Amino acid sequence: MKDKLLEILKQAEENINSIKTIHDLHNTKSHFIGKKSIIKDLMKHLTSLPPEERPAFGKQVNDVMRSIEKFIEEAETRINENEYQDAVNTNQFDPSMPGRPLQKGSKHPLTLVQEKLEDVMISMGFQVVEGFDVEDDYHNFDALNHPLNHPARNLADTFYVNMPNETKWNSILLRTHTSPDQIRVMEKYKPPFKIISIGRAYRNDRFDPTHSPVFSQCEGLVVGEDISFKDLKNTIEIFIKNMFGSDCESRFRPHFFPFTEPSAEVDISCFICKGQGCAVCKNSGWIEIMGAGMVHPNVFDILKIDNEKYTGYAFGCGIERIAMLTYHIPDIRLLYENDLRFLKQFG
Repeated sequence: MKDKLLEILKQAEENINSIKTIHDLHNTKSHFIGKKSIIKDLMKHLTSLPPEERPAFGKQVNDVMRSIEKFIEEAETRINENEYQDAVNTNQFDPSMPGRPLQKGSKHPLTLVQEKLEDVMISMGFQVVEGFDVEDDYHNFDALNHPLNHPARNLADTFYVNMPNETKWNSILLRTHTSPDQIRVMEKYKPPFKIISIGRAYRNDRFDPTHSPVFSQCEGLVVGEDISFKDLKNTIEIFIKNMFGSDCESRFRPHFFPFTEPSAEVDISCFICKGQGCAVCKNSGWIEIMGAGMVHPNVFDILKIDNEKYTGYAFGCGIERIAMLTYHIPDIRLLYENDLRFLKQFG
């Protein structure tokens, strides 16, 4: 056995020293010390040896494998150096040429919008909170006054972590909005509070120019004594003028949300055509920008907050929508494709 090992070692050394490419070196390595190598085949005879000879044979095998590994290491260094010298000698590489200049990166348009949005809201006294992308059914739906038969609970709209069984929906899902962050704040703290939550949300939407199954939201919540719809309107007007310009007007249209009452959709005057009508505003002069409303008393009841003493308002908007309007981006998919030709516009 010892003679056989020495013969293998000599053969490996001769073969490895003659190799000129990394590819051939890897093949030779597999032949001598790989999983199906001649060394491994030799180890199969270990059980046929007397027990007292096995430790010595095992040590001999390990010594040979270490020697072969050393030959391979030295050969790899030699081959790499030869390839470098060949490249220099054949003018494939000119070490005197200057390197490529480093390109300066820039912030993504969604990051630019989010940072501006945070600055505006913090300047009005809001505190930024963060939540969880994976939520439970209670915080995402129940505590927000969604009835059990609400369509948002269906698989057609919501990504559940596991498939629901025949009689009961699974309670774990990817949040469909950042509103659960507001619920967790109301659970943990006593009013008054004034917060915004910013993060990713997930809905079972087809990826098209205006929809994405993953998107970013910003939602605000204010709860305290004597909070009125007028306070909500003032906050949103300040927000809009800071985000879109002092000449941007807003209007409120009645709407319905399970967790606010009364509820409204908020439109802004089109800053492209200044209300005259264009393709961006679909010739209406107005662009829908967010939903808002007074916190529904049922939400306070669920969270055991005295709705006789406290009132509040909430609002929410999509960060992608603001980015598309601000930078005149025609297709939401451009925000996710990492196309440098598009992203360089924001440098």
